[in-house]
Amino acid sequence: MTTIEASPADTESAARAGTALRPHAEQTYAAELKALAEVDDRTRPPGWKLSPWAVTRYLLGATLDDGTEITPKYIGSRRVVEVAVATLATDRALLLIGVPGTAKTWLSEHLAAAIAGDSTLLVQGTAGTSEEAIRYGWNYARLLAEGPSEAALVPSPVMTAMARGSIGRIEELTRMPSDVQDGLITVLSEKALPVAELGIEVQAQRGFNIIATANDRDRGVNDLSSALRRRFNTVVLPVPDSAEDEVRIVTQRVEQLGRSLELPEVPTSLTEIQRVVTVFRELRSGVTEDNGTKLKSPSGTLSTAEAISVITNGIALAAHFGDGILRPADVAAGIQGAVVQDRVADGVVWREYLETVAREREGWTDFYRACREVGA
Repeated sequence: MTTIEASPADTESAARAGTALRPHAEQTYAAELKALAEVDDRTRPPGWKLSPWAVTRYLLGATLDDGTEITPKYIGSRRVVEVAVATLATDRALLLIGVPGTAKTWLSEHLAAAIAGDSTLLVQGTAGTSEEAIRYGWNYARLLAEGPSEAALVPSPVMTAMARGSIGRIEELTRMPSDVQDGLITVLSEKALPVAELGIEVQAQRGFNIIATANDRDRGVNDLSSALRRRFNTVVLPVPDSAEDEVRIVTQRVEQLGRSLELPEVPTSLTEIQRVVTVFRELRSGVTEDNGTKLKSPSGTLSTAEAISVITNGIALAAHFGDGILRPADVAAGIQGAVVQDRVADGVVWREYLETVAREREGWTDFYRACREVGA
């Protein structure tokens, strides 16, 4: 069996975490994970850092008996989280599926951080992803000089996760070619990865599993084979149920991003966040929130993630080029950019929304004018 280092991070990478633009989840929330581990007296599956109960508390948020606040990482259905965590405690892999912006990647990262203490064993699926990304590759300089050997073997993140008994993550599984996807079948069914060139195999250690994500909008691109789909338990992540939930998600993530990016402090305007969320939800659903006016929907997804981006960009504008207060003019360009993906078709949708909804809505005059100026 090939030898792979057991430690997920070295001293140098830990030292760099403090200056990283976006530290990994296990670095950002190390104190919370440690606090949970100290009070977690429940049964832990083999190889897990926390019990399923503690993993769920880490994801959904809680207040520990000693007063430690565990911030919520995922705002949504508790049952969805419980099913996802329970799946990873079995021998079935987990497939998180949903429309863009439903926190698939975010949930995947935090699940890996809480369960394995390492969210970095990641394969990014694209049309150009090769089988080596799932199985293994070779250091060709050593291969030519020495021939096939364990020293020349370059393990994939999946192989490394198997050897360590950790969690491997695969993003956008359905974007990968079908023959590359099917390289997972042996891994998930036999829990082993043969290296035919060396006559050896890597056996998965206890704690190993796979979390994959897929986009609803990619159905029909590279659909999973029935053999591969049977080896996943699929959990569908819905869009936020209510406007209040979506506002809460946007507010929380904007605050986290502001601290991470060290943006100048701008008082978070709940009014503007509510307005952006309202616009996105109405255009997504094709009807105003009071069900009084039917609307055309644009071609874009108008996801929660895009709402977070619009507000974060607006805060940067307000801090650097405004008066330090988030105003309608600071978010107008961002909203238009998110809505108008197709200048002709989406442009018509956006102008109709401004004239039939925004113009007539009480308290939206400044927003209407700001959007009209951007579009002029």
